[in-house]
Amino acid sequence: MAKQHHADDESRVSRRAAERNTLPADRFDALEKSPRVGAHRVIGRPRRIWLFLVCAVLGFLLLTIGGVLYLQFSGQSVADLRGETTTSTTKPEAKVKAELDPEAQVVVLNGTPMEGFEAVVDNEITQNAWGQILFSGPAAVNDVEISAVFYADPTDEAAALGLAKELGGVSTFLNTDYSEYGARLIVLLGTNYAGPGSDQLVY
Repeated sequence: MAKQHHADDESRVSRRAAERNTLPADRFDALEKSPRVGAHRVIGRPRRIWLFLVCAVLGFLLLTIGGVLYLQFSGQSVADLRGETTTSTTKPEAKVKAELDPEAQVVVLNGTPMEGFEAVVDNEITQNAWGQILFSGPAAVNDVEISAVFYADPTDEAAALGLAKELGGVSTFLNTDYSEYGARLIVLLGTNYAGPGSDQLVY
């Protein structure tokens, strides 16, 4: 009886082996043979920190040298890059010195409400030899507030300043609006006039 059971077990084992041989092959049936058995650690290479430090120092030096060379060839300064302004060493242009010209032709225009006041200032200029009166008369309007001496040619600035000073320090302007009179200097009298003859100014 025992021999019969043993024979039956062997028969079943044979059938199972035959069934396994009939199964399709997969990727596990073609594994490559390797002499390595078990788990293996991968040993990492040591970190070379000094290599990174050297690269950083070299990069800093290259950037610094490049910046210095750029500033030298471009003509800029560190203050320019920061937006700072540097003090200019150029000297300011010298101001024109007032110099009275007795030969300068002068026109006097009265812009005040007082009729005939131009004759008063005309007389002051003539008696003091501050210029040669070419014409005097009323201005286009009689409500001028600021007195001034106008000149059309920049070379007459000194003469304009000289006459303005004698007339109580009135303003001077470079202006060609009065070139029709053909005079070098135009005196426009306003209500603020406080020079010679102003004591006769009444409204």
